[in-house]
Amino acid sequence: MSLPRSPLAPPSFPDLPVIKGARFSAVAAGIKYQGRTDVMLAQLDPGSVVAGVFTRSATRSSNVLDCQSKIQLDSEDGAAIVVNSGNSNAFTGKAGDGSVAAICAAVAQATGLPETRVFTSSTGVIGERLPHDRITAKLGDLVAGLSDTAAKDAAAAIMTTDTFPKGASAEVEIDGKPVRIAGFAKGSGMIAPDMATMLVYIFTDAKIARSDLQELVSGINNRTFNCITVDSDTSTSDTLLMAATGASGVDVTGNSAFVSALHEVFLDLAHQVVRDGEGATKFVAVTVTGAASDADARTHALSIANSPLVKTAVAGEDPNWGRIVMAIGKSGAAADRDLLSIKFGDVLVAENGWVAETYREEDGARLMKEQEIDITVDIGLGSGTSTVWTCDLTHQYITINADYRS
Repeated sequence: MSLPRSPLAPPSFPDLPVIKGARFSAVAAGIKYQGRTDVMLAQLDPGSVVAGVFTRSATRSSNVLDCQSKIQLDSEDGAAIVVNSGNSNAFTGKAGDGSVAAICAAVAQATGLPETRVFTSSTGVIGERLPHDRITAKLGDLVAGLSDTAAKDAAAAIMTTDTFPKGASAEVEIDGKPVRIAGFAKGSGMIAPDMATMLVYIFTDAKIARSDLQELVSGINNRTFNCITVDSDTSTSDTLLMAATGASGVDVTGNSAFVSALHEVFLDLAHQVVRDGEGATKFVAVTVTGAASDADARTHALSIANSPLVKTAVAGEDPNWGRIVMAIGKSGAAADRDLLSIKFGDVLVAENGWVAETYREEDGARLMKEQEIDITVDIGLGSGTSTVWTCDLTHQYITINADYRS
């Protein structure tokens, strides 16, 4: 499926720094489309640690289940990550398990790694058997093509309905030495927080214990990828894997500068996923303040961000604040009609349960014509806050998903 580049896309794929101890490659294996790069391999040097978070879907794929069984195992061996697009290997029963086992065994043989250090992901159509032999047949080419400068090729190989590859990086100096972080992601539709719906791979040359890295990944994920939504649907294949090679020799345990830099990379990639939302023309930040708790604020924010009525109003550039009121009222979290305040950007739209005396419809309409829109709601009950990022809902979303399997 070839789609026009999202109008919200960044100008180009960033120049990702080399992460010592990590190498990448990509090939066309014909998983779904002929001639399209659709399989990537990342190989990590011995001493690397891997952490991850995964979908909580009850129908998660064989790949996810296999990764979950391996992610907490400590090892001094290197590791490999293999990802294919075009087929999610989900809802494929025992055949799916067999495909994962076959890929892991073949990768282990090709790289000299234990099978427990091979992590796989698959993304694409649900319910069709994965032709894993097309992947294993290309392993020789993948291993031979490994390069520390091929992350962009790997990022392109994992796209499905994405209109652009997504990459981000950061560098921080610790004790006079540079520590680098680089990552890439895919995601466009079937995006909703339940670790968030996409595939993400992040690499750093920092030195850190697996358990400490896992704690960081889980925490930052909750404040970034778990705060995005395109269409409220959660995938069977959500996976975020992060590897720390330790090649810089810099221990980042408990280092706030490293945490900030890592958060920056996570958030950048999360925002890019929303900017590539299927059919999206608007990038929307929904911030709720004054809720009874942070959890209630998040519930309200997601209710607004996931509302088809809100999202279509944004698409139509209609400042229909009544739909915000509706979404707050239905969320299930505590709210008081007569305490609500609503703003579009810097325009106060409503306060104390009624339209603000200073509000003019033309001011709201002007804000809605922007590509990036901030919606802020103060509940007036407490100190709970949350921000969720989303996009509008256009007819193109229907077109993309109606044609997805053809």
